[in-house]
Amino acid sequence: MKTIPPAFFNRNTTLVAQELLGKIISVNGYGHVYVYLIYGMYECINFTTEKVGEPGAVLIRAVKPIAGIEKMKSRRKCDKIDNLCSGPGKLCQALGITREMNGLKIGNKVTVYDDGYVVKKISTSSRIGIKDALDLQWRFFVEGSKWTSKV
Repeated sequence: MKTIPPAFFNRNTTLVAQELLGKIISVNGYGHVYVYLIYGMYECINFTTEKVGEPGAVLIRAVKPIAGIEKMKSRRKCDKIDNLCSGPGKLCQALGITREMNGLKIGNKVTVYDDGYVVKKISTSSRIGIKDALDLQWRFFVEGSKWTSKV
């Protein structure tokens, strides 16, 4: 399994978003990590993208839990594996992602790995929770995956 290099994130945001599908995120450490609070109670994690000075970030909405599942269940107080990381707040809670990680370079406590998994089909939709620009199909997900966050 190889670590995703920093240059991976220094590209077009929508391209990075699609190519992140199927990758493995490890919270232990290329762009930067942007962690913020929504609704006054849930942390969300983004990976910044684009060249320095250009705006862009990918919100990580869901992940498939593959390791440390018992610890995730404990953090989430949840026994249903398909409910551990199926939303941005859920995955941050399950993985122990906090605002103290905001601004870290990817690779420092948050790492993204590529194990060679090939996504068969990427689906798109408008972004969840966004009321403007509904014509922009900027939500990317693995078609048919039970790990995809629900609308």
